[in-house]
Amino acid sequence: MNMAAQILEKPRDQLAIIDLSDGPRRDVSIGELTQRTDGLARALRIRIAAGDRVGVLLSQSPWCAAAHLAIWKLGAISVPLFKLFARGALQSRLEDAGCALVLTDPEGRALLGDLAEPWIASEAGVSGPPVPYADAGPETPAVLIYTSGTTGAPKGALHGHSVLDGHIPGVVISHDDLGQPGDCLWTPADWAWIGGLFDVAMPGLALGVPVVAARMEKFSSGECMRIISEASVRNAFFPPTALRLLKADGARIAGLRSVASGGEPLGAEMLAWGREALGVTINEFYGQTECNMVVSSCASRFAPEPGAMGRPVPGFDVEVIDDNGQPTDGEGDIAVRRGAPSMFLGYWNRPDATAEKFRGDWMLTGDRGIRSGAGLRFVGREDDVITSGGYRIGPAEIEDCLLTHPSVATVGVVGKPDALRGEIVKAYVVLRKGASVDAETLQGWVRDRLARYSYPREIAFLDSLPMTVTGKVIRKALKERAIAEATQTARTHQ
Repeated sequence: MNMAAQILEKPRDQLAIIDLSDGPRRDVSIGELTQRTDGLARALRIRIAAGDRVGVLLSQSPWCAAAHLAIWKLGAISVPLFKLFARGALQSRLEDAGCALVLTDPEGRALLGDLAEPWIASEAGVSGPPVPYADAGPETPAVLIYTSGTTGAPKGALHGHSVLDGHIPGVVISHDDLGQPGDCLWTPADWAWIGGLFDVAMPGLALGVPVVAARMEKFSSGECMRIISEASVRNAFFPPTALRLLKADGARIAGLRSVASGGEPLGAEMLAWGREALGVTINEFYGQTECNMVVSSCASRFAPEPGAMGRPVPGFDVEVIDDNGQPTDGEGDIAVRRGAPSMFLGYWNRPDATAEKFRGDWMLTGDRGIRSGAGLRFVGREDDVITSGGYRIGPAEIEDCLLTHPSVATVGVVGKPDALRGEIVKAYVVLRKGASVDAETLQGWVRDRLARYSYPREIAFLDSLPMTVTGKVIRKALKERAIAEATQTARTHQ
């Protein structure tokens, strides 16, 4: 099993990538993608050996795909890197992975400086005969993807060549049986992240579905609609943040057959908006860098349940377990049985952290959930759950509720230390441009729609929220802010 073969062993004239990354549309066939891949592989094989780590600092483009494929073809390990990383973020990942060489472009070369040896991918190719595929199996290391760092320092999740096969069932299901005539796949998510690389780019290529490469330095609803129109996109993966921005801008998009979303749960309001503005039922899916695409909705097969993430994807045993590692009907830890096809091999050079990730035969996601019929409902990250007055409160439901208010653009909810209740619910809110609403109104909005004990007892209005580069609210940073506020209040009252 070699992922490069899974993608390139197809008719040479088959359309692979619709390239909008650098000017007018250009169609790239499997034959051209193979030619680029082999050119890079011939240049690389005099410098690297099987198991070596090679950085890929490229945005969505045919060269980004070819770089990963060339590295896998040689049996080496690709390390996706993000163009928006600051020098410190690049340095920590390159040093941790032991990358001496990075495939990039002139922009990336400037970002790297002296951190590693940059090779300009488009100039590195060498002509010659086809390069054979390195012998590899499902657990042969192939890609090292660093976590986004929402709950601590980023860790390198090492995946084998089975990671592509492991993603395909969830990708197919989340797009209402992807692979129908005329399907064409795109995401604004960068290919430096597992969501862009393995939820879209590589599965699309493996399935023979054309993939659109279009760089967006900053999300724009107008640019998004232009890309969809120009490339005749029918299947889109939008992170929740992108959906909220589209909704805030009043976007209407025609011609889509499926929209998938993952990373944060969507509420009933967003699902209703998707049907009206996008013409489809948004299919939510769930996973993480360590084991992705494990739960999904599929509107063509079963009706979505607002607030539920979907059902376990075929090939995955996903359960809510208790402290003893046994399935429970109550709230517990969302876990995936060891051996799942997209499960990581372990954290790079961190055996202790790898061991902590498991409870018996179960890989812990770090998220809390409950069973909901045949599916699962997300409650919150284990370290995000708020304990207030004896109640355990998940922040996601409160955030979803606040997002249904017409004045709210985005929100983050955390627990703030409180002498009486242990914690209180605190919401940090960013309002839509030109909107105005007071805290009391928003408190009543939640109190009238959710449990009375779970409304935010404090609301702060901010200009922006701390976000990861993948667009997730960093609740850890908000939590630290809330703790600091509580400490300052306690000092003032002393």
